[in-house]
Amino acid sequence: MIKARVVFGAAGSIGLLMLLPMYFMFEKTGRDYPPPITHPEFYYGFVGVAVAWHIVFLIIARDPVRHRVFMIPAVVEKFSFGIAALILRAQGRIPGPALAGGILDLVW
Repeated sequence: MIKARVVFGAAGSIGLLMLLPMYFMFEKTGRDYPPPITHPEFYYGFVGVAVAWHIVFLIIARDPVRHRVFMIPAVVEKFSFGIAALILRAQGRIPGPALAGGILDLVW
């Protein structure tokens, strides 16, 4: 069985590697996934909250028994985006790469 330390450590590390570059990709994201972003506060707010949660994942990974209470909202964080991505894709409202991110969240 895969240990919580490994799962949370990997999810936190991979998440940070994927999210941190987004701070420098505001304009590119608007071009690649039109229409352009009109509310930068939502974009940067999303990135900031997601980065904060991935730091929490790394904290959980250091001592899963001590921080087990944080596992519940951590799972909610992953499922909330993953399930929303599946529904939005079924409605034709998000592109494939966004669905891939949602599926990755469901895997973790």
